[in-house]
Amino acid sequence: MVEQKEPKSKFIRIRCTKCKNEQIVFSKATSEIKCLVCEETLATPTGGKVNITANVLEVLD
Repeated sequence: MVEQKEPKSKFIRIRCTKCKNEQIVFSKATSEIKCLVCEETLATPTGGKVNITANVLEVLD
């Protein structure tokens, strides 16, 4: 029987601290993520996982 490995990356639901808009982002995004409403920077890439500056609401499986 072959074991299935869990992916190391996840999708994360975040909320903008400025306008309270909610977005779903990838945990290993390679570009800067901005709010779709007010264009506030929500996350910046670090070469691995993103550095999230918004409020994390939940991690999705």
